[in-house]
Amino acid sequence: MHPAFSVIFFTTFSGAGYGLWLWLGLLAAGNALPARLPSLFALALGFVCVSAGLLSSTLHLGQPQRAWRAFSQWRSSWLSREGVVAVLCFLPMLWLAAALWFGHDPRWAGALLSLLSLLTVACTAMIYASLKPIPAWRHPLVLPVYLLFALFTGGLLLAALLSLSGAPPGNLAGFAAMLAAFLLWRLKRHGWRAIDRGDLPVARASALGLPADRSIKVFERPHTEANYLTREMGFVLARKHAGKLRGIALLLFALVPALCLLPVWLLVHIDATPWFLVAALSALAGTLVERWLFFAEAKHVVTLYY
Repeated sequence: MHPAFSVIFFTTFSGAGYGLWLWLGLLAAGNALPARLPSLFALALGFVCVSAGLLSSTLHLGQPQRAWRAFSQWRSSWLSREGVVAVLCFLPMLWLAAALWFGHDPRWAGALLSLLSLLTVACTAMIYASLKPIPAWRHPLVLPVYLLFALFTGGLLLAALLSLSGAPPGNLAGFAAMLAAFLLWRLKRHGWRAIDRGDLPVARASALGLPADRSIKVFERPHTEANYLTREMGFVLARKHAGKLRGIALLLFALVPALCLLPVWLLVHIDATPWFLVAALSALAGTLVERWLFFAEAKHVVTLYY
């Protein structure tokens, strides 16, 4: 598939924003929020990430002014469900902000914010995981990887913000983030190996909706020149370039954050602010590269015609 930057930006930064809201909501539900101002700043940072991501997603639409119509198909469309839940997330976010500002009990608002944030990221992942014509996206790891990236990047952003405010989350958070980085490394390596080995096979019959064991022969190519389908559905990425980009992605979203968080975990009295900040920025950059590969390495079965 042709990797559109607007969608890559959306899935990266909205995922990080919803992940931040999810962690903040869990802290509120457990009545373990830090001081009022750091919590409000964290809500605001999540709002910026989520809003920027959602707005960028409209750039990929042919008619952005008709985006509101997507909300009407929530019974059958994961895209519509994502839009509905994404907008609903702003209600508990405002509720939690009001509770923090006026000193009310934030637990119910936090619990609802966490639940809706989790559902939003899950709906985003299911938009792709539900597409049968793209075998690479039907892999069972698509949903857990999307959720883990949101939790990882959002958690690092929250930890960096809390450290900047003078309320560092502690060395246990550093260990948890290192564990998440290692798990992401393992999951992505497994998914990429499945693509390389051809564990997600499709035959030309699949493009016709026939059983994969049916023998189909091509009499003549549909087109003699490049067209929209070959450009958008059959993006070509050389294997050597894919290998380099995979290495860069793993370096940025796994190795660099893990190395940055190692002193946070081992040294109790260290200033964790620069370490969490570098880890968060590196993880976001690595997620951008990983999302680019997510689209570039996915092939639509229609390309079997060509």
